[in-house]
Amino acid sequence: MAETPQASGPGVRVERDGGIAIVTIDRPAALNALSPDVLRALHAAFESLAADGSAVRGVLLTGAGGRAFVAGADIRAMADLTPEQGEESARLGHRVAGAIEGLAAPVIACVDGFALGGGLELALACDFIYATDASTFGQPEVHLGLTPGFGGTVRLPRAVGLARAKELIYTARRIDAAEAAAMGLVSRTFADRDALFEGARATLAEIEANAAPAVGIAKRVLVAAAGRRTDRATEIEIAGFGDAFRTEDMREGVAAFIEKREPGFTGA
Repeated sequence: MAETPQASGPGVRVERDGGIAIVTIDRPAALNALSPDVLRALHAAFESLAADGSAVRGVLLTGAGGRAFVAGADIRAMADLTPEQGEESARLGHRVAGAIEGLAAPVIACVDGFALGGGLELALACDFIYATDASTFGQPEVHLGLTPGFGGTVRLPRAVGLARAKELIYTARRIDAAEAAAMGLVSRTFADRDALFEGARATLAEIEANAAPAVGIAKRVLVAAAGRRTDRATEIEIAGFGDAFRTEDMREGVAAFIEKREPGFTGA
């Protein structure tokens, strides 16, 4: 694996391996807690990746240290916030999640250890979650007198259904990777960190064999249509289907199918 540094910020490290970007929250002593500085650095990292356009074919988002993906928001930084400052903190978390969802390339959350509170919300903003068997998930905010503020009440119900999301949020209960996978929160589980990254890279390789513009359009449609009424969601899908016809890769893919050959996608 030939990783080269590309960009970094306080508590965040970004490396590139060809078309794959590895974004690491790097505060292991704090279990990678999401301080305001880390959130701003994450936002800047994903904005930078978006600016790279088609050069980025996939992203792996993870945490350093082996004990946590992200153990939550930085509670010490929240202790003395006013209600208005609390809202601004939530807006910052949502800007990060929006930058992840808005990236055309797929983003896989590679969870090894704790993904709690803001950590789970960060993972939920990714396209899907892969985890080691030793990982733990939960939304423990109500046990602190708080509520999820970085998207948990929105994205968790989409992932596991409203009733299960209510149960997890109201009880502040933690679940292991096996239970998270059984309820559809986690897409795949792996024995250890090495297997986790091997599996995530293999999935990105499968995705990379397809037309990048089509993958990007599909992601945009899926995000935009989630939670919409059926009539509005279908209009979003129809518009996305039309957009695919504007790409060269669509013409190449259809021609390759007719000519019974493998397509030579260019990302255009």
